[in-house]
Amino acid sequence: MAADLAANARAIASELNRIEARGPLVVEAYRGRLTDRLNKLLADVGTRIEPADVVREIGIFAERSDISEEIVRLKSHLEQVDSVMAADESQGRKLEFLTQEMFRETNTIGSKANDAEIARHTIEIKTAIERMREMIQNVE
Repeated sequence: MAADLAANARAIASELNRIEARGPLVVEAYRGRLTDRLNKLLADVGTRIEPADVVREIGIFAERSDISEEIVRLKSHLEQVDSVMAADESQGRKLEFLTQEMFRETNTIGSKANDAEIARHTIEIKTAIERMREMIQNVE
């Protein structure tokens, strides 16, 4: 069971690394979409958008969709899972609590990221967490 829990934790870490790498690209893609959309709309009325306006809007989006804190917390939870599993006494309750916290962080990442690829990775993480939860229910 410990090997399965560790394998799921590694799967979560792997997906989390992919999310972390994708995060900055989400803001850049949004900038491109926003600029293109605004230029098309404003071309119809004969005006152009000021770069400062685009930068301000992108800044607001970047702040709203920043998932760096959640990534740090989820990594911390994974480290705690490793240390709890290494303990000699039964740690079922702690592992259960950690999986709840991991699920919360993953949900927040999925809702804030606003990106289909990150959404796919969060689903994989949730699946691994759920497998861990099922195993942990058998730990006293």
